[in-house]
Amino acid sequence: MRTRTAFFCTDCGNEAARWAGQCAACGSWNTIVEQPAAARPSGRATRPAPVPAAAVRLGEVVGATAATRIGTGVDEFDFVLGGGVVPGSVILIGGEPGIGKSTLLLQVAARLDAAGHGSVYVSGEESPRQVRMRGDRLTEDVSCVQFLAATDLDAILETAESAGPAVLFIDSIQTIHTAEIDAPAGSISQVRECAARLQSFAKSSDTAVFLVGHVTKDGSVAGPRTLEHIVDTVLYFEGASGLDQRILRAVKNRFGGVDEIGIFHMTGAGLVPADDASAVFLAGRRPGVSGAAVAAAIEGSRPLLVEVQALCSRASYGAPQRVATGFDRQRLALLLAVLEKRAGIAFGNMDVFVNVAGGARLVEPAGDLAVAIALASSAADRPIAEQAVFAGEVGLGGEVRPVGLLDRRLAEAARLGFRIAFVPAAVRTPVEIALQHCEDLGTAIERALQ
Repeated sequence: MRTRTAFFCTDCGNEAARWAGQCAACGSWNTIVEQPAAARPSGRATRPAPVPAAAVRLGEVVGATAATRIGTGVDEFDFVLGGGVVPGSVILIGGEPGIGKSTLLLQVAARLDAAGHGSVYVSGEESPRQVRMRGDRLTEDVSCVQFLAATDLDAILETAESAGPAVLFIDSIQTIHTAEIDAPAGSISQVRECAARLQSFAKSSDTAVFLVGHVTKDGSVAGPRTLEHIVDTVLYFEGASGLDQRILRAVKNRFGGVDEIGIFHMTGAGLVPADDASAVFLAGRRPGVSGAAVAAAIEGSRPLLVEVQALCSRASYGAPQRVATGFDRQRLALLLAVLEKRAGIAFGNMDVFVNVAGGARLVEPAGDLAVAIALASSAADRPIAEQAVFAGEVGLGGEVRPVGLLDRRLAEAARLGFRIAFVPAAVRTPVEIALQHCEDLGTAIERALQ
């Protein structure tokens, strides 16, 4: 019998009738590939009669409260999830190899078993001996965790149905395959089919399912983009090379806030939640150095202080460099243009480097003022006022515009001992910190530089 094939986009997973140079769904070029697809039933086959489903009133649904969440015992992990694991949810965790995804989930599995919530940990990449070797390094006792080394989806679901765990861990979704599709594990059709069946199992059995996903070169989860649409929550595990801190970021969460982050330290005994997130990113900060400013940011619902470092030096080659780490390069180009036009600082013959210390990312416009002040400080080689923090969006006219949740940002700054805050002129927030109101970028630079 001839295997049915279809054309899939490797970026978004869209299925097409024939090959094309550009995907009609996402617009990517040269991403359409031909792969085996799930067999469709013959038109002559007798279809089973549909089972009628009864509609219910939402007010009559039992147990639909926040108390139904399962606490993992890892506070930072629960915070990112929105308060714990929701039964029946499907959670996808992505990250680079060796970042700590398997270690974190093994710790969570051990704590769930210790709390009386049964779990099954399935690994398609490691043997029981290898996983036990990792577990012996952890502070948690993994001896009671049920482990299964398998890659066949039917065998995994049969084991999960018989064990009846509260949480099922799949490490990783790219290693799981089903015999219904004649394609290798990790292919688009296999990943999509296996994820859909695991989602169906989670909803029908009220079992929470964690899926570990590999990432591609650009940092996104490998496989079709539809995988992220199937699951309820998407988490990314990040970490700068050479640093022991890890950031768990929620980019999608149907049961909690988006863009929430959890901070961990990677140790020899596993991942340890950070006690003070802001202190982690401000560690090692040297006062009195030009080009260093502290931004009051918001990650999800958490106020976070991060240090922005800027370095401006004479260009060694014809075309000046513009390098940004943890900050958007397009936003950097905009701020450089505003500084030249509105503040009279020339960057045309300078290499410009911007770095957000500690591996953090500054994506909201509220960090504009800190980045602009750091650039001006480095260009003039003048340090910034000590114990100063910055929060404000910079407009194209050079004006400093208001930002949201400023009271929470300033309260975090006051808690860490900062004495002065440079904020937009329209802000009148009563806090225990001196406010320096700035109408435009030129005024902010004049008052901030020593």
